[in-house]
Amino acid sequence: MKIIGLVLIILIAILQYRIWWGEGSYREINQLEQQIAEQTKINSQLKVQNSDLQKEIQALRKNPELLEEIAREKLGLIKPNETFYRIIPKK
Repeated sequence: MKIIGLVLIILIAILQYRIWWGEGSYREINQLEQQIAEQTKINSQLKVQNSDLQKEIQALRKNPELLEEIAREKLGLIKPNETFYRIIPKK
């Protein structure tokens, strides 16, 4: 009887170890759920960013004047026979 009780206690201890600290434990599952939540949040932010970029692409395709305006602003492009003046503000 004592041997059966000892075997059962050892078996329960092994199972408890696996539940709390082993592979697939509660702690590991909680960490994975947190990672999933963080990645879901990042994905939703990226979806919004992709949507904004898609809208900008459509606007650029439909309106060549907008494309010219952005090129002039970001790249500093000027047309032939134009004079470019750069005004440096005082600090």
